Amino acid sequence: MSSIAEKEFQNQFTRHFEGDDSGDRTPRQTPGKLYSTATPTPVAAPKLLAWSKNLAEELGIADPFPEDVQILAGNKVTASMKPYAACYAGHQFGNWAGQLGDGRAITLGEWGAKNGIFELQLKGAGPTAYSRHADGRAVLRSSVREYLMSEAMHHLGIPTTRALALVETGDKVLRDMFYNGNPEYEPGAIVTRVAPSFLRFGNYELLAAQGENDKLKRLIDWTIDRYFPHLTEEDRILAWFGEVVDKTAFLMTEWQRVGFVHGVINTDNMSILGLTIDYGPFSFLDHYDHNFTPNTTDLPGRRYAFGNQPSIGYWNLGRLANALSVLFDDTEGLENALDSYEQIFWNYYYDMMGKKLGFTNPGKDERKIIARFEAVLSAIQPDMTIFYRLLAEMPLKADAEQIMKHFQPSFYNELQPKDQEEFVGLLTEYQKLRKNAGLSEMDRKKLMNEANPRIILRNYLLHQAIEELEQGESKLFLRLQEAMKQPYATEGFDELVKKRPEWAETKAGCSMLSCSS
Repeated sequence: MSSIAEKEFQNQFTRHFEGDDSGDRTPRQTPGKLYSTATPTPVAAPKLLAWSKNLAEELGIADPFPEDVQILAGNKVTASMKPYAACYAGHQFGNWAGQLGDGRAITLGEWGAKNGIFELQLKGAGPTAYSRHADGRAVLRSSVREYLMSEAMHHLGIPTTRALALVETGDKVLRDMFYNGNPEYEPGAIVTRVAPSFLRFGNYELLAAQGENDKLKRLIDWTIDRYFPHLTEEDRILAWFGEVVDKTAFLMTEWQRVGFVHGVINTDNMSILGLTIDYGPFSFLDHYDHNFTPNTTDLPGRRYAFGNQPSIGYWNLGRLANALSVLFDDTEGLENALDSYEQIFWNYYYDMMGKKLGFTNPGKDERKIIARFEAVLSAIQPDMTIFYRLLAEMPLKADAEQIMKHFQPSFYNELQPKDQEEFVGLLTEYQKLRKNAGLSEMDRKKLMNEANPRIILRNYLLHQAIEELEQGESKLFLRLQEAMKQPYATEGFDELVKKRPEWAETKAGCSMLSCSS
């Protein structure tokens, strides 16, 4: 185990590519540069609020001493670190945004561990060359949300960036939470994010848009050599893009599995490694609604609503393919790889949905009932998480009255007669298929309970924990931190396994959020 202060950090990315080494953090364009060096801005009174011991052990990082906390707060940089902010571009809400970059994230360097090399990044550590007119800081509420959710997604088994530490800065940060002209000062915080790489689709888009084809080719070759070393064929760029298509399709399927809504799936928020990245106005579904978006900025179009996520994954891959096309005389191979997304996604989707319903290798009949589940659940909108856990416990033989009583805890509203008839009909048909599924009841329940979480980090719970932390109380925060490590547990944490209460339906921070969240 090594302490952060004593570790010899690697800096392969900054050594391999040209950046702006001036250290100037004045907002500006940096054409042809993949990063700009940026020293974190010190804070007044850093206090360690949370430490992911699980992640630290995986990386071989020792528990933090006071000197390490100073580093995690941006107050100190060791001699082996070369902190920088990455430069990238992106399509935001379907429109080309040009140069973007890490406006409030600073990568300290690369941590070598037994299981690979990982970048350590401070989010909220002060301005960079890409902060535009912002301060580069993060508030406690958004930092708590990212810290808890990224670790929760990991324990759900979903590819994600991780969170090592959460530090309160002791400084106040001015934020207009809903961009409605009512800014307030909030406590500041910094999250230490960890990933093998924070490269996004936008890194490649930027170089293509600038006409930097040689640098684009270098970045792709470096990406493949480092993260896809098994690709050794002559047309390995096509093979690499094919793997990015596959990883993206899988990630979209996994989001749908647990009801996760990212809220702002711009191309600059799409990981080239297929990780969930940049936790902002996210939410899990409470009631089952394909049109739900937690992001106020996404209204009224709902581009990034829950049901749209798979198609947005495809659209974003199209923008990446367009960037890569500048390296090809014939784009047929790229087009074919992109076109494969639909079949790859549906293969993953039916396998995933089969497990949620207790089927292995779902065939024609199972796929038909999967479609019926989607239609009926969208109509009656039960609590998604509670419904699927109840489904695993549904008796093999149950009449209409028993079915309604069994699933009553998942309903937000009383069902109309027509909806009740549709619901009972669906579950009756499901019972018949389940009997012929070829699994014992024990194996079926195990399969379903491993696919359907019991505990999710609901927005109203996160909001309550944040309010408590702002008052100096950490009881709920610590409870959530423990609960997120065992989302599939069959017992325990009963107070967290509840539908969203009525008071939270319209309360700010519990239902809708903004990109500043």
